[in-house]
Amino acid sequence: MTLDAEMIMKLYIQCEKPMEVRSDGAGYLRVIPIVGGTFGGKICGEVVSGGADWNTARENGIAHVFAKYLLKTQDGEYIAIENEGKINFGEHSMIKTSPRFQADNTGNYAWLNSGVYVGALDPGSKENQVEITIYKLS
Repeated sequence: MTLDAEMIMKLYIQCEKPMEVRSDGAGYLRVIPIVGGTFGGKICGEVVSGGADWNTARENGIAHVFAKYLLKTQDGEYIAIENEGKINFGEHSMIKTSPRFQADNTGNYAWLNSGVYVGALDPGSKENQVEITIYKLS
């Protein structure tokens, strides 16, 4: 079996410094506010301020990330995105995620509501920025 991937969008997400909830005994929680950004590709627009990444680092060197935020397309439609993944802070700390979308089922972006998506997260070129490239598997 062969999987193909189509690049859907690249997001440039601007964050603020983390709010440190700290350890509850099971992990160290940081909440990272999402304050804006842009995205382009098959869909273009802006990242809406108000989301956050809930990042819990475990003692075994693996962190769970869960971000929820809104996108606003150039034509004014809102798309909700939840992006979840695990980070292994070992030798290769590549961050891979599984984004899920919620778009108006009768709108231009209803096709985002189905399918399997993967994301690759990298540090951005600006301070407190991350870049996420999202692919749809086929």
